Amino acid sequence: MGLAVSDPRPAGARTTAVVEAIRQRLKTRALAPGQRLPSIRAFAATMGVAPATVVEAYDRLAAEGLIRARRGSGFYVAETALPPLALAGAEPRRPRAVDPFWVSRQSLDATATTLTPGCGWLPPDWMPQDALRRAVRALARSGGPELTHYGAARGSMTLRRVLQGRLGGIGVEASSEQLMLTSSGTQAIDLICRMLLRPGETVVVDDPCYFNFLALLRAHQARIVSVPMTPSGPDVAQFEAVLATERPRLYITNSGLHNPTGATLSLQTAHRLLNAATTHDTIIIEDDIYGDFEPEPSPRLAALDGLQRVILIGSFSKTLSASIRCGYIAGRADWIEPLIDLQIATGFGGPGQFAAEALAQVLTGGSYRKHVEELRARLARVRPRVAARLHRLGMTPWLMPRGGFHLWCKLPEGCTAIAVAEAALDEDVVLAPGDVFSAAQSAAGMMRFNVAHCDDQRVMAALERAIQHEAATVARPVQRQR
Repeated sequence: MGLAVSDPRPAGARTTAVVEAIRQRLKTRALAPGQRLPSIRAFAATMGVAPATVVEAYDRLAAEGLIRARRGSGFYVAETALPPLALAGAEPRRPRAVDPFWVSRQSLDATATTLTPGCGWLPPDWMPQDALRRAVRALARSGGPELTHYGAARGSMTLRRVLQGRLGGIGVEASSEQLMLTSSGTQAIDLICRMLLRPGETVVVDDPCYFNFLALLRAHQARIVSVPMTPSGPDVAQFEAVLATERPRLYITNSGLHNPTGATLSLQTAHRLLNAATTHDTIIIEDDIYGDFEPEPSPRLAALDGLQRVILIGSFSKTLSASIRCGYIAGRADWIEPLIDLQIATGFGGPGQFAAEALAQVLTGGSYRKHVEELRARLARVRPRVAARLHRLGMTPWLMPRGGFHLWCKLPEGCTAIAVAEAALDEDVVLAPGDVFSAAQSAAGMMRFNVAHCDDQRVMAALERAIQHEAATVARPVQRQR
């Protein structure tokens, strides 16, 4: 809001206010390097001050090297004006146990002796290592360009054709012009945000949601608004209300098997989400990374929408390999073209030809379908066993998912997930506390467990000790009062 012309503060204070207004625009990236600042008269009118005040403010910023004057042209943001984007300072600092970056680092940096029931991937011996080795050996013997060349701008035609068939199986019809490969699913979302999102614009997420959505949106300096999750998708009434009042640019979600809750989107909810998004001109990013874990496909927003307002993204890191990095984007052809240019500008293309061709060989080699069926069956055996063990420790699943490897659990009354996670970390066990997934910080008594990593008595023993430690800590002040 501009300063009133009758502002009684001294001229120096008004100049400082103008300077701080420009600094804030630089901090939020609303002004980019090389961009022309508003004219002196225009900005004076915006701020409700005299032109001489703006002149003095611009001179002060120029003296600091933040802006540059060009004779006869005006003032421009200096190329060196913007400091490095410090994500840690972008919002109030969170306790380390619920900071998305800190939690991710603990899982990524885990040693061979670390137990990781809070991580988001399957153990190595659950993955199709033999099929991957065969694909790598075949490519190494081929004598083709796969070992040395960049990938094509859109990515491997072979893999994109495989993707077209796979997407068709869930009702998503995508032409070759509507598909591109990326280096990962995270990079896919990052590119879309670069194209569609400006700093300060609003993005809606589920509460809880995949915690790296929150980390990535912090990097883009988005304003995050969350909607509570239900077993059939986001709370539709609240979703409609948020879209009406907040006018968000984007909504990001998992619709197959939701992370972390394991919820499945219902057809009725899907239709209402799309109607609200259309009414309020909100674009949807639908992350389908867990789709292959479903025993039967659930509704996809991209299928119902025909890739008009919904952009579908995914990768193969959960079912094949997190080391051979490759993701994809399916969307409108007129959006894919600028996304390709953005990927060239920021990474000179997507996945290398080697990664894409290796994955294509595994996906078409006949073993992938069997591998996925075995994963589903193995998880179906492990999931109830782990749920029963957690129940004996006083933890209750929010729901029993149709598939996948996550259980979203309520801790015993009085226990906080942060304290339990910190106590477990002392025993070299990495957990995923609920509030790391919650933009509203409303999941202090929840925890996400990876059942594939929980089928280990050492995990349960460490978890039991961590819960007992927390319960004793909570009870101690009460005992002193008696």
